[in-house]
Amino acid sequence: MTQNTTQTQMTVVVTGASGRTGSRVAEAARAAGLTVRAASRAQGFDWEDPTTWAQALRGADAAYLMYPSDVGSPEAAEGVGALAREAVGLGVRRLVLLSARGEDQALPTEEALKASGADWTIVRATWFSQNFSEGPLVEGMVGGELVFPAGEVKEPFVDVRDIADVVVAVLTSGDRYAGRTLELTGPRLLSWREAVTEISGASGRTIAYTPVPTRAYGEALAGFGIPPEEVELLIGIFETLMDGRNAHVTDDVREVLGREPRDFADFAREAAAAGKWKA
Repeated sequence: MTQNTTQTQMTVVVTGASGRTGSRVAEAARAAGLTVRAASRAQGFDWEDPTTWAQALRGADAAYLMYPSDVGSPEAAEGVGALAREAVGLGVRRLVLLSARGEDQALPTEEALKASGADWTIVRATWFSQNFSEGPLVEGMVGGELVFPAGEVKEPFVDVRDIADVVVAVLTSGDRYAGRTLELTGPRLLSWREAVTEISGASGRTIAYTPVPTRAYGEALAGFGIPPEEVELLIGIFETLMDGRNAHVTDDVREVLGREPRDFADFAREAAAAGKWKA
């Protein structure tokens, strides 16, 4: 099948279609001429209810898999493996999984996908730039202080729009990226402190960054009502990811897209213009 034929005839299931990455994947897929089948609770799809999976998968050509809590959770490995096997059984062999770069806890989920018999591609993303403008960190940013257990470690923050563009390029490139694990980063390294400083400059506000020990951050999460087992998982993940293992960039975005990844400064300027950090 040619790439053009694939683009005009492919139906792709997008899990988490209302989330940070899924919404962008759906948008990029539609822009590329693909038919998007959104799979979220609003459409009757539930990762925790396998009886809802077949309706979303049947008749599709490919699927983007994003596990909603964390790809490193034990539930993710079980859920992704089971859904991937069902997808293959229904003829949906082309599966792309969003994973986390450097997260050891995510490896069982990746292995579950590989064992399903699918034509798989794993997209390991570094920390999203949009985590500063969407999601649980925004309240602190708007309040003028980001408290986070990242120390002064460097991170090549990646724009979720680049993740979406890579996913769609992978899906429309035939088997070129089947069996590949791609690591997606931004073009340069920034510490969390430097990232917050760039956001401060772009937004015209003074936002502080306060690093805290991981265990103290976990205690704060517990105080907000996060279940103990989820807190322990997050503590383990933060302790893993914040040891400097991700403090280098890759060329995978450029390899797939033929262009450089979006820079954090561009993200900060655009998000500030959209009023993301207005007090």
